[in-house]
Amino acid sequence: MSNQETPQAIPAEGRQAVGAARRRGPFRVGERVQLTDEKGRMNTITLERGGAFHTHRGFLNHDDLIGQPDGSVAVNNIGQQYQALRPLLSDFVLSMPRGAAVVYPKDAGQIVTMADIFPGARVVEAGVGSGALSISLLRAVGDNGYLHSFERREEFADIARGNVETIFGGPHPAWQISLGDFQDEVVKAEAPGSVDRVVLDMLAPWECLDAVATVLAPGGVWINYVATATQLSRTAEAIRADGRFTEPDAWESMVRGWHLEGLAVRPNHRMVGHTGFLLVTRRLADGVDGLALKKRAKTEFTEEDMNAWTPASVGERPYSDRKLRRAARDAMAGTQVEDPEEPASGE
Repeated sequence: MSNQETPQAIPAEGRQAVGAARRRGPFRVGERVQLTDEKGRMNTITLERGGAFHTHRGFLNHDDLIGQPDGSVAVNNIGQQYQALRPLLSDFVLSMPRGAAVVYPKDAGQIVTMADIFPGARVVEAGVGSGALSISLLRAVGDNGYLHSFERREEFADIARGNVETIFGGPHPAWQISLGDFQDEVVKAEAPGSVDRVVLDMLAPWECLDAVATVLAPGGVWINYVATATQLSRTAEAIRADGRFTEPDAWESMVRGWHLEGLAVRPNHRMVGHTGFLLVTRRLADGVDGLALKKRAKTEFTEEDMNAWTPASVGERPYSDRKLRRAARDAMAGTQVEDPEEPASGE
């Protein structure tokens, strides 16, 4: 056994992380609160002074919750009880304003772990969507890390910015977001070999091979999130043909909950099945040839295959500008949480 003393942890007061205050203390005006009734039905509300949550079984005044501790039980005007809790990240992601479909929590967790997103890492991502994955990546890299997100559509960037600032209580010091095509912009913004991890959630990640190979450091991880088997196939074959990366691995995850009631313990009838595929590879050192598989099937794509890569064919849906503007307004509205140290207006 070592004679060295165990180093003491830094006091929490001296290392308050960005967004930590949003996860602690009493409920505040402007916060989202998750209400669960006695039958397990769940609703998420945003607290307002003088506001009320109405159902067919009475109403609950928001003022009865403001100032109460997390985990309280509130009673409405006819005695209906509600368990009140701050939403977890998984709850927030599934209920936050969105334009594009979000990366599900089960996939975000896999990305953070299997891509080895570590505190202080330098990460770039593309296909920001509504910001769900960006939040998980920022939590992983921490305040002293770096996340540069690239998004083609300004409306999606606005929605993502609002959701990120809502959950962290303001701009995150490790995050910046840029507009434009990833393969064009990332090589302008990042020095060659300066990035630890690349995360792509986009229609055609194989178009970014050169850009990824340029900015990713030797040994760095490149992880792709794609929706269809055809996208998965073409991305894998492009990586193999390029020669600058290791043999890619691919998988999907499925989550099945369980019913727990006394001795009636069984799998739930419903589950979160296929949402997307994950494909991961690593950057080889310059001048090194990747190891090829000894046995390989024929993998050339026909002209018909190549013409099939359109947004509609792989399930990308169009989004109206009106819907995106509304989602951006809703996302930014969540950033307006009252500071508990400041008196409310009129007091």
